[in-house]
Amino acid sequence: MAIPVRKFVDGKHGQIHLRVAHPTQTNRLPLACLHMSPKSGRIFAKFMEQASNDRIVIAHDYPGFGESDPPPAVPPVSIEDYAQSLWEAVDALNLECIDIVGYHTGSEVAAEAAHQRPDQVGSIVMISAPVFSSDELRQMEETFKHIPLDMEGTRFRKMWENVVHHRGPGTGLESMAMSFAENLRAGENYEWGHRAAFEYAGRFPDIVAGLSHRITVLVPGDELAEYSPRIGPYLTNGTIIDHQEWGHGFLDAHTEAAVAAVKLALD
Repeated sequence: MAIPVRKFVDGKHGQIHLRVAHPTQTNRLPLACLHMSPKSGRIFAKFMEQASNDRIVIAHDYPGFGESDPPPAVPPVSIEDYAQSLWEAVDALNLECIDIVGYHTGSEVAAEAAHQRPDQVGSIVMISAPVFSSDELRQMEETFKHIPLDMEGTRFRKMWENVVHHRGPGTGLESMAMSFAENLRAGENYEWGHRAAFEYAGRFPDIVAGLSHRITVLVPGDELAEYSPRIGPYLTNGTIIDHQEWGHGFLDAHTEAAVAAVKLALD
Protein backbone atom coordinates (compact mmCIF):
# COMPACT_ATOMS: atom_id res chain seq x y z
CA MET A 1 0.00 0.00 0.00
CA ALA A 2 1.26 3.48 -0.87
CA ILE A 3 -0.03 7.00 -0.29
CA PRO A 4 -0.49 8.68 -3.69
CA VAL A 5 1.80 11.63 -4.35
CA ARG A 6 0.77 14.47 -6.64
CA LYS A 7 2.71 15.94 -9.53
CA PHE A 8 2.36 17.87 -12.77
CA VAL A 9 3.59 16.90 -16.24
CA ASP A 10 3.41 18.79 -19.52
CA GLY A 11 0.71 18.03 -22.08
CA LYS A 12 -0.72 19.37 -25.31
CA HIS A 13 -3.09 21.72 -23.47
CA GLY A 14 -0.74 22.77 -20.66
CA GLN A 15 0.04 21.04 -17.40
CA ILE A 16 -1.59 17.75 -16.44
CA HIS A 17 -2.14 17.05 -12.75
CA LEU A 18 -1.87 13.45 -11.59
CA ARG A 19 -1.63 11.22 -8.58
CA VAL A 20 0.91 8.40 -8.46
CA ALA A 21 1.14 5.58 -5.90
CA HIS A 22 4.42 3.62 -5.92
CA PRO A 23 4.65 0.30 -4.03
CA THR A 24 7.94 -0.84 -2.53
CA GLN A 25 7.92 -3.80 -4.91
CA THR A 26 5.87 -4.35 -8.04
CA ASN A 27 5.20 -7.46 -10.10
CA ARG A 28 2.20 -6.26 -12.10
CA LEU A 29 1.60 -3.80 -14.93
CA PRO A 30 0.97 -0.20 -13.80
CA LEU A 31 -2.72 0.61 -13.49
CA ALA A 32 -4.13 3.86 -14.91
CA CYS A 33 -7.42 5.08 -13.41
CA LEU A 34 -9.70 7.23 -15.59
CA HIS A 35 -12.35 9.34 -13.91
CA MET A 36 -15.98 10.10 -14.65
CA SER A 37 -17.38 13.58 -15.45
CA PRO A 38 -17.27 16.19 -14.04
CA LYS A 39 -14.83 14.82 -11.46
CA SER A 40 -11.06 14.29 -11.32
CA GLY A 41 -8.51 11.64 -10.43
CA ARG A 42 -9.23 12.43 -6.79
CA ILE A 43 -12.16 9.98 -6.81
CA PHE A 44 -9.57 7.17 -6.97
CA ALA A 45 -7.39 8.43 -4.10
CA LYS A 46 -8.54 5.88 -1.50
CA PHE A 47 -8.74 3.12 -4.10
CA MET A 48 -5.15 3.86 -5.15
CA GLU A 49 -3.81 3.41 -1.63
CA GLN A 50 -5.10 -0.16 -1.44
CA ALA A 51 -4.58 -1.11 -5.08
CA SER A 52 -0.90 -0.09 -5.04
CA ASN A 53 0.38 -2.93 -2.84
CA ASP A 54 1.77 -4.75 -5.90
CA ARG A 55 1.70 -2.23 -8.78
CA ILE A 56 2.14 1.43 -9.64
CA VAL A 57 -1.25 3.14 -9.79
CA ILE A 58 -1.82 6.50 -11.48
CA ALA A 59 -4.84 8.77 -11.87
CA HIS A 60 -4.62 11.97 -13.90
CA ASP A 61 -7.13 14.81 -14.25
CA TYR A 62 -8.41 15.30 -17.79
CA PRO A 63 -7.64 18.72 -19.30
CA GLY A 64 -10.10 21.19 -17.76
CA PHE A 65 -10.86 19.07 -14.67
CA GLY A 66 -9.28 18.88 -11.24
CA GLU A 67 -6.03 20.82 -11.39
CA SER A 68 -5.17 20.17 -15.04
CA ASP A 69 -5.04 23.17 -17.37
CA PRO A 70 -8.13 23.56 -19.58
CA PRO A 71 -8.11 23.05 -23.34
CA PRO A 72 -9.43 25.83 -25.61
CA ALA A 73 -13.20 26.03 -25.99
CA VAL A 74 -12.91 25.65 -29.77
CA PRO A 75 -12.65 23.04 -31.16
CA PRO A 76 -14.61 21.21 -28.46
CA VAL A 77 -12.51 18.87 -26.33
CA SER A 78 -13.05 15.22 -27.22
CA ILE A 79 -12.65 11.73 -25.80
CA GLU A 80 -9.69 11.42 -28.16
CA ASP A 81 -8.11 14.43 -26.39
CA TYR A 82 -8.69 12.85 -22.98
CA ALA A 83 -7.09 9.59 -24.17
CA GLN A 84 -4.14 11.53 -25.54
CA SER A 85 -3.71 13.22 -22.16
CA LEU A 86 -3.44 9.78 -20.55
CA TRP A 87 -0.62 8.85 -22.91
CA GLU A 88 1.09 12.17 -22.24
CA ALA A 89 1.06 11.32 -18.53
CA VAL A 90 2.21 7.73 -19.16
CA ASP A 91 5.07 8.91 -21.38
CA ALA A 92 6.15 11.55 -18.86
CA LEU A 93 6.37 8.83 -16.18
CA ASN A 94 8.38 6.57 -18.53
CA LEU A 95 5.82 3.80 -18.27
CA GLU A 96 5.32 1.39 -21.14
CA CYS A 97 2.45 -1.11 -21.10
CA ILE A 98 -0.40 -0.35 -18.67
CA ASP A 99 -3.68 -1.82 -17.45
CA ILE A 100 -6.63 0.58 -17.36
CA VAL A 101 -9.73 1.03 -15.21
CA GLY A 102 -12.25 3.62 -16.46
CA TYR A 103 -15.37 4.93 -14.72
CA HIS A 104 -18.31 6.16 -16.88
CA THR A 105 -16.64 8.76 -19.17
CA GLY A 106 -13.43 6.95 -18.26
CA SER A 107 -14.73 3.78 -19.93
CA GLU A 108 -14.87 5.60 -23.24
CA VAL A 109 -11.44 7.12 -22.60
CA ALA A 110 -10.11 3.63 -21.82
CA ALA A 111 -11.47 2.23 -25.09
CA GLU A 112 -10.06 5.14 -27.09
CA ALA A 113 -6.67 4.91 -25.36
CA ALA A 114 -6.45 1.22 -26.27
CA HIS A 115 -7.54 2.09 -29.80
CA GLN A 116 -4.79 4.73 -30.06
CA ARG A 117 -1.99 2.54 -28.68
CA PRO A 118 -3.18 -1.09 -28.62
CA ASP A 119 0.27 -2.54 -27.96
CA GLN A 120 0.67 -0.50 -24.77
CA VAL A 121 -2.49 -1.75 -23.04
CA GLY A 122 -2.83 -5.01 -21.14
CA SER A 123 -6.30 -5.52 -19.66
CA ILE A 124 -9.20 -3.08 -19.28
CA VAL A 125 -11.86 -2.74 -16.58
CA MET A 126 -14.85 -0.53 -17.32
CA ILE A 127 -17.13 0.68 -14.55
CA SER A 128 -20.29 0.96 -16.67
CA ALA A 129 -20.10 0.86 -20.47
CA PRO A 130 -23.39 2.33 -21.71
CA VAL A 131 -24.82 1.85 -25.19
CA PHE A 132 -27.57 4.36 -25.97
CA SER A 133 -30.27 4.59 -28.61
CA SER A 134 -30.46 7.93 -30.44
CA ASP A 135 -33.51 8.92 -28.38
CA GLU A 136 -31.80 8.01 -25.11
CA LEU A 137 -28.73 9.95 -26.13
CA ARG A 138 -30.81 13.05 -26.84
CA GLN A 139 -32.38 12.70 -23.39
CA MET A 140 -28.95 12.40 -21.79
CA GLU A 141 -27.76 15.51 -23.60
CA GLU A 142 -30.81 17.38 -22.31
CA THR A 143 -30.32 16.11 -18.75
CA PHE A 144 -26.67 17.17 -18.64
CA LYS A 145 -26.84 20.41 -20.56
CA HIS A 146 -24.90 23.40 -19.25
CA ILE A 147 -26.77 25.48 -16.66
CA PRO A 148 -25.91 29.21 -16.79
CA LEU A 149 -24.87 30.96 -13.60
CA ASP A 150 -27.53 33.04 -11.86
CA MET A 151 -27.95 34.85 -8.55
CA GLU A 152 -30.31 32.14 -7.29
CA GLY A 153 -27.61 29.47 -7.55
CA THR A 154 -29.73 27.23 -9.78
CA ARG A 155 -26.71 25.34 -11.12
CA PHE A 156 -25.37 24.58 -7.64
CA ARG A 157 -28.76 23.59 -6.24
CA LYS A 158 -29.30 21.11 -9.08
CA MET A 159 -25.76 19.79 -8.75
CA TRP A 160 -26.25 19.07 -5.07
CA GLU A 161 -29.67 17.50 -5.69
CA ASN A 162 -28.07 15.17 -8.26
CA VAL A 163 -25.25 14.22 -5.88
CA VAL A 164 -27.78 13.34 -3.18
CA HIS A 165 -30.15 11.55 -5.58
CA HIS A 166 -27.43 9.37 -7.13
CA ARG A 167 -25.53 8.53 -3.95
CA GLY A 168 -24.87 4.84 -3.46
CA PRO A 169 -25.22 2.67 -0.34
CA GLY A 170 -22.77 3.66 2.38
CA THR A 171 -21.98 7.07 0.88
CA GLY A 172 -22.02 9.70 3.64
CA LEU A 173 -22.41 13.46 3.64
CA GLU A 174 -18.67 14.13 3.69
CA SER A 175 -18.14 11.99 0.59
CA MET A 176 -21.07 13.73 -1.14
CA ALA A 177 -19.66 17.15 -0.26
CA MET A 178 -16.30 16.18 -1.76
CA SER A 179 -18.01 14.96 -4.93
CA PHE A 180 -19.91 18.26 -5.16
CA ALA A 181 -16.66 20.19 -4.71
CA GLU A 182 -15.08 18.32 -7.62
CA ASN A 183 -17.93 19.50 -9.86
CA LEU A 184 -17.22 23.10 -8.88
CA ARG A 185 -13.50 22.88 -9.64
CA ALA A 186 -14.25 22.50 -13.35
CA GLY A 187 -15.86 25.96 -13.42
CA GLU A 188 -17.60 26.77 -16.70
CA ASN A 189 -16.02 23.66 -18.25
CA TYR A 190 -18.01 21.36 -15.97
CA GLU A 191 -20.16 19.79 -18.71
CA TRP A 192 -17.36 19.48 -21.28
CA GLY A 193 -16.74 15.87 -20.23
CA HIS A 194 -20.37 14.87 -20.70
CA ARG A 195 -20.48 16.68 -24.04
CA ALA A 196 -17.38 14.77 -25.19
CA ALA A 197 -18.82 11.47 -23.93
CA PHE A 198 -22.13 11.93 -25.74
CA GLU A 199 -20.36 12.92 -28.96
CA TYR A 200 -18.26 9.74 -28.76
CA ALA A 201 -21.14 7.47 -27.69
CA GLY A 202 -22.14 6.48 -31.22
CA ARG A 203 -18.62 5.21 -31.99
CA PHE A 204 -18.01 3.60 -28.61
CA PRO A 205 -19.54 0.13 -29.28
CA ASP A 206 -17.62 -0.31 -32.54
CA ILE A 207 -14.36 0.86 -30.95
CA VAL A 208 -14.88 -1.73 -28.18
CA ALA A 209 -15.68 -4.41 -30.76
CA GLY A 210 -12.38 -3.69 -32.50
CA LEU A 211 -10.31 -4.28 -29.34
CA SER A 212 -8.72 -7.68 -28.69
CA HIS A 213 -7.83 -6.76 -25.08
CA ARG A 214 -9.47 -8.53 -22.18
CA ILE A 215 -12.32 -6.22 -21.08
CA THR A 216 -14.30 -6.68 -17.87
CA VAL A 217 -17.37 -4.48 -17.38
CA LEU A 218 -18.46 -3.94 -13.78
CA VAL A 219 -22.05 -2.67 -13.61
CA PRO A 220 -22.94 -0.77 -10.41
CA GLY A 221 -26.54 0.01 -9.54
CA ASP A 222 -26.40 3.59 -10.82
CA GLU A 223 -28.11 5.56 -13.59
CA LEU A 224 -26.21 3.66 -16.32
CA ALA A 225 -27.08 0.15 -15.08
CA GLU A 226 -29.88 -0.15 -17.62
CA TYR A 227 -27.65 0.65 -20.61
CA SER A 228 -24.36 -1.09 -19.78
CA PRO A 229 -25.36 -4.75 -20.41
CA ARG A 230 -25.95 -3.80 -24.05
CA ILE A 231 -22.18 -3.72 -24.57
CA GLY A 232 -22.15 -7.54 -24.31
CA PRO A 233 -22.41 -8.33 -28.04
CA TYR A 234 -19.46 -6.00 -28.73
CA LEU A 235 -17.08 -7.71 -26.31
CA THR A 236 -14.84 -10.00 -28.34
CA ASN A 237 -12.81 -10.94 -25.26
CA GLY A 238 -14.66 -9.91 -22.16
CA THR A 239 -17.36 -10.33 -19.59
CA ILE A 240 -19.97 -8.33 -17.68
CA ILE A 241 -20.22 -8.59 -13.89
CA ASP A 242 -23.16 -7.15 -11.99
CA HIS A 243 -22.54 -5.10 -8.82
CA GLN A 244 -25.97 -3.69 -8.03
CA GLU A 245 -24.88 -3.38 -4.39
CA TRP A 246 -22.66 -0.45 -5.44
CA GLY A 247 -23.62 3.09 -6.41
CA HIS A 248 -21.86 6.42 -6.75
CA GLY A 249 -19.24 6.80 -4.05
CA PHE A 250 -18.48 3.06 -3.92
CA LEU A 251 -14.75 3.65 -4.44
CA ASP A 252 -14.72 5.26 -0.99
CA ALA A 253 -17.61 3.39 0.67
CA HIS A 254 -16.60 -0.09 -0.52
CA THR A 255 -12.92 0.37 -1.32
CA GLU A 256 -11.77 -3.13 -0.39
CA ALA A 257 -14.44 -4.79 -2.51
CA ALA A 258 -13.74 -2.43 -5.42
CA VAL A 259 -10.00 -3.16 -5.34
CA ALA A 260 -10.65 -6.91 -5.13
CA ALA A 261 -13.06 -6.82 -8.09
CA VAL A 262 -10.71 -4.78 -10.28
CA LYS A 263 -7.64 -6.91 -9.42
CA LEU A 264 -9.55 -10.14 -10.05
CA ALA A 265 -10.50 -8.84 -13.49
CA LEU A 266 -6.93 -7.72 -14.27
CA ASP A 267 -5.07 -10.74 -12.92
